Amino acid sequence: MQLKKINSNLQKALIENNFLEANTMQNEIFATLKSGADAVIQAPKESGKSTTILLNVIQRMEKAIGESTRALILVEDKTKVLEMVENFNKLAQYSDLRVFGVHDKGDIDYDKNQISLGLDVLIGTPSKINAMFSSAGFNMNTIKMFVVDDADVLFRNRFDAVVLRLSNSVDKTQRLFFTTVITEKVEILAEKIMIEPLFFEID
Repeated sequence: MQLKKINSNLQKALIENNFLEANTMQNEIFATLKSGADAVIQAPKESGKSTTILLNVIQRMEKAIGESTRALILVEDKTKVLEMVENFNKLAQYSDLRVFGVHDKGDIDYDKNQISLGLDVLIGTPSKINAMFSSAGFNMNTIKMFVVDDADVLFRNRFDAVVLRLSNSVDKTQRLFFTTVITEKVEILAEKIMIEPLFFEID
């Protein structure tokens, strides 16, 4: 996959997993996301949004550092958590990045123990992340990338207040929304929590 200044180990993993050509979305937003800007990315279903999230997180995080989580990815449900963790491990196979997934059906004490062992990327459902944060088991101040996948679906299911609360717990971070439709809720929350957000509409 040819993207400007992409990490060579990431590129190797992408090619081995049959991602040979960057699609329109990946070409259009890669430089912007790499720069650390806040953004809302609208693209159709099955357009590779999840892969785009992962490759940008792996590119930015690059390698394991310290014990604290640096990237948080919020997704819809347990199925999406497991799928994204599996794909992350494939694309990050040539790095030492540490990933962990949490969902509503997992044990919160076990999850907190795993996170305390040291982590770079945490993928989870909003309600589970919120529960962990509420019980003082998760430090948000080290988050450098705050990503919401399927933002339109999550906000339709009334998780916008949870996302707002979690976002307000982070000082300086890159905030990204990926969505199939830029709904009124997506736009309002983006304007509320992001700094001069860029909007991309990919056909």
